[in-house]
Order: sequence, then structure tokens, then C-alpha cells
Amino acid sequence: MPGGADDLLGPATVSTGPARQLLLLGAGHTHLQLLAQMAHAPWAGAQVTLVTPHVAAFTAALLPGLVSGRYALEPCVLPLEPLVQRSGIRWLRRSASLLDAAAQTVQLDGGLQLPYDWLSLDTGPLQDRTLAEQALPGAREHALFIHPMESFATLWPQVAALGQSRALRMAVIGADAAGMALAMALRQRLPNAAISLLCGNKPLADGYSPGVQRRLRAALLQHRITLLPERAAALQAGVVTLASGATLACDVPVLTEPTPAPRWLQRSGLALHAQGGVAVDACLRSTSHPQVFAANAAPGRVTSVLARNLAATLAGQPLAEQASQRPGLQLLDCGDQGAIASWGGYCAQGRALGWLKGWLDRRSVRRAGS
Repeated sequence: MPGGADDLLGPATVSTGPARQLLLLGAGHTHLQLLAQMAHAPWAGAQVTLVTPHVAAFTAALLPGLVSGRYALEPCVLPLEPLVQRSGIRWLRRSASLLDAAAQTVQLDGGLQLPYDWLSLDTGPLQDRTLAEQALPGAREHALFIHPMESFATLWPQVAALGQSRALRMAVIGADAAGMALAMALRQRLPNAAISLLCGNKPLADGYSPGVQRRLRAALLQHRITLLPERAAALQAGVVTLASGATLACDVPVLTEPTPAPRWLQRSGLALHAQGGVAVDACLRSTSHPQVFAANAAPGRVTSVLARNLAATLAGQPLAEQASQRPGLQLLDCGDQGAIASWGGYCAQGRALGWLKGWLDRRSVRRAGS
């Protein structure tokens, strides 16, 4: 039964008077930081409920290491139950199906409707299967989606085992940073596979400096990744049809690019920015509905601002604005224990940088759960 004892963990009520409700939708990195803070110093002023269907949070930065075989699954995930129990909040193991920003309610799968006084969104990248199917016919049936990564991580061992038994033909659809890192990780794990990277009509590594672009292209070619300046138009069993009309033999098409905002967000009434996420102000608050905050809607923002401002909202204190930030150090996984570093106009490459990236990523998991 939705909302019953099987999917609700933590205290269900507050002892005196009706409690104001803070909903945390999604178990992204910022929400994990919030739970860790609450475990050390519980927040007063609201009943807090986390809504996520997953029993563990996956660290996206460690995905290439998992795929390549450098990491087992355990170091890449953070079990949620111990963190939820320490924080003292409620946890509903459900997914959102409808958000009504005007009515301040979230409807979950199964029909349960939750009212809120404040809502925080931190779902991470999403791939709506219906929207993906509309953009790429056959995707729902034939594509391997990397989001949510918690689901991908459970499916990947089956693909890896199949790749050990025979040489697979694989196509990574999406040449963003995640797609390039995944293609190189696939090569490391499956040396006999035929791996193609569909780059679309955008320059490879668009948005990075020319030096980083050159290093990434060289790394991809060194890993024997076939670069196709093509866009996938349709998927069928064993075949990817390209926008040019040509076909590519493929056993496993891997879809890495996030879809536009999921339908429940598109129909929410919230103002959205051009990329499909929630439009927010400098306080990470929705520009159309001030009761809603979003952690993953504004690239480059420091996520601690959300934690400060949610706590300030509950306490009735002024909110803090996020100062503009210069791009920091970026480390791109090359799948072979090496990495490419980008910082401003500078770039470098090597195994020492790969070690640094792994150390930073694993430390991030430890801190989120502490």
C-alpha cells in the first residue's frame, strides 16, 4: 500500500501541532550532504521527508571506474538507510509522477499525494523513457540507459559477462564528457569489442579548451574508439539507424545524454530554463515559486548554498546568495587509470591525475555518508 510501513522509514508524525513539511525529492549529492548535517545537528521547524526509490545513491564520477573494472560496486554507492536513520527524517521509497507547484503537492507512483510547505529538488540527471522514445524510436526497448545510475549499475554486470563471452558491437550515443569517459571505460573492460561514439553534429568535447579537445580526441583514438559525426535516428535489434540514413551494426546501444525535463516537471507549473531544469535565482530558489529550491538546476553553483538556505528558510532567516564562481579543476576519466585535467586555459594528462581523481571521488562518497 503506498505510504505504508513497507516504504516509509523514520518518524511519521510530530508530537505537538501540525508540522510544516519539507520534501527532499531525489537523493543527489546535495541532499546527501543535508542528511549528513541533520545527523549531527537535527533541524527544527519542519518534518523532513526524503523521496527516492533507490536504496543506495550512486556516485556518478565513479561510473567509468565501475565499468572499466577498476572499482567494485560497493565503493561506488552509499547505502541510504543508515544515513536516513542517523538524520531522523522520513524516507519514502517512491518516485514522483506529478508535481503541482500551485497546489504545493507531489504525487508519487501508486497514487500517494504529499503536500509540502517547501520542496527541494536534487534528482540528478534524468532520462525519461517516454521522452527518449519520442526522440529516438526504439530507445525504450533496445537502449541501455545510464540514468538512473543505480539501475545501470545493476544491469552492467550482465553486459560485461556477455562481452566476455563474445565480441560485442557497442555504440555510445552522446559525446558529452560522460559519453567519452564511458566509451574509454568500455574499451578497458572489453578489449575485443567494436566501440563507436556517435558525436552528433556538435564539435567533440564542445565547451572545453582546444588543448583538452585535442587530448580527448587523441585518447579516444588511442582506445580504438570509432568517432562518428552522426546522430542516431532510430534503434532496432542489432542496428542503429543514423540520421544520414546509413546503418550501424550494434548489439548494445548505450544512451548517455539526459533527456529534456521529465513530464512531471514539465507539467509542474515551475518556470524552467532552456536546458529543461528549474529556473532559479542566486539563492537556488525557483524564480516562479519561492517555496521550491533546486540543487541541480544551475551549473557551477556551490551546493552548500542550498543547505544554508533551506536551514535559513526553516528558521525564518535571510537567504544567502551564491557568488559567481570561476570554473574550477575538472578531471576527465580516460578509462585506463589516467585522466585529463582542465583548469582555465591549462590542461594536462597522466596517471597521477587519474589517481587524484579517484581519491577525490572516493573521498566525496565517504564525506557524504559521514
